[in-house]
Amino acid sequence: MSGREGKGRVGVRELSPIDVYRLLPRTNCKECGEENCMAFATKLVNREATIEKCKPLLKKEFEKAYQQLKEMLKPAIKEIVIGTGEKAVKIGGKLVMYRHELTYSNPTAIAIDVTDEMPENEILSRIKRVEGFRFEYIGKTLKLDMIAVRSTSNDPDKFKATVRKVSENTKLPMVLCSLNPTILEAGLMAAPKARPLLYAATKNNWRDMAELALMYDCPLTVFAPGNLKLLKSLAKTLVEYGVQDLVLDPGTFPGEGLADTLNNFTMIRRMACKQGDELVGFPLMGIPMTVWLDSVGLAPEIVKWREAYLAAMLIARFADILIMHSLDGWALLPNVVLRANIYTDPRKPVAVEPGLKVFGAPNEDSPVMFTTNFALTYYTVASDLESAKTNAYVLVVDTEGLAVESSVAGRKLTAEKVAEAIKASGIENKVRHRKIIIPGKAARLSGEIEELSGWQVIVGPRDSSEIPKFLQEKWQKP
Repeated sequence: MSGREGKGRVGVRELSPIDVYRLLPRTNCKECGEENCMAFATKLVNREATIEKCKPLLKKEFEKAYQQLKEMLKPAIKEIVIGTGEKAVKIGGKLVMYRHELTYSNPTAIAIDVTDEMPENEILSRIKRVEGFRFEYIGKTLKLDMIAVRSTSNDPDKFKATVRKVSENTKLPMVLCSLNPTILEAGLMAAPKARPLLYAATKNNWRDMAELALMYDCPLTVFAPGNLKLLKSLAKTLVEYGVQDLVLDPGTFPGEGLADTLNNFTMIRRMACKQGDELVGFPLMGIPMTVWLDSVGLAPEIVKWREAYLAAMLIARFADILIMHSLDGWALLPNVVLRANIYTDPRKPVAVEPGLKVFGAPNEDSPVMFTTNFALTYYTVASDLESAKTNAYVLVVDTEGLAVESSVAGRKLTAEKVAEAIKASGIENKVRHRKIIIPGKAARLSGEIEELSGWQVIVGPRDSSEIPKFLQEKWQKP
């Protein structure tokens, strides 16, 4: 029996640095970069370091302790890799049920479907649109992750040809969708080394699906709609059969079944994270595109809207991978932004590197201004400057990731810090003037900044959207 069976796993909240410290070599060698083994143990518990950083632990004499630590620190939700190469997608790997308990890893993967009955030009168009979906959001590029190839024809040859067409035109990982093992095998023959996610094993076909998963070394989805007992039983059977990489689909029911859907997702994740039930400790799949199956007579825009809000609910309710149909930006953008916001580390403010930033092609007479290193603040300022094609220098001051107003109030943004940042940036060698524009919300620091830096302070607008107009009216070349 695999290690996936059983209960009693130590939860993240119960795990203490002492539990980890007892299994470390306790030599305080500092090879891990920490002052001592207790400090390293604390980093391990907080998932800020990996056990591989402890070099003595990798020696044969500590092999047993290494395995014990690996078991102790493994995530409640197993991490599954779909695809190969640089485009491979990791799902699962969650340590906790709720984001505020620690943090989430591996953002929910979003797959867009194609079918084996679509015309070739439509398939290629959808692939191109998936790959072309990009949105810059506070320093991150938000994008889609996968292609789900569905067999609607139930024809092995058509499915094989479609999988081949998809694999030849994109490196994105695939989900191969059919409940017929013969169909999936035809698809796997077209892309034998692509390591797609297979969808899906049921109580009727599990053995054949397991054979395919083992033969082609692919992760396998387990499908038992609305039946958690059967879902768990199938997972146990497949693990015992030798399939270790599973994804669980408890069914996605829109409309009147929505409450049951969300409850099922929540119960599964609670069983894994709070009760230590390893048989359900696998990534969860949601399929928002099921709204298209019961929306006959509805306008397409309404169905897309229903799919979008169902996707949002599933992202918030622990789904690790989604299959969607709509490619409209207005339906996808809110969800990729929601995903980006959820999958950040709540222990750390979202910050950018401090230092001097250049916008456009500034010269020795161009304006100099400063902002904080809170990512949302910086990228808002950057967007406003770039939109107006402004040539300027922007000094990003380290405020530990806080915005202007809160960093001034909390003494994270001080005149001393601004003066030091000016000196360290080398801006004095780039411009011949000594004028700096400061955010309107930091106006009360103006006198101290002038005194400590020797620069003339110009108090700028409170909102960065007003900077272009402000420069046009107030900035005068030396």
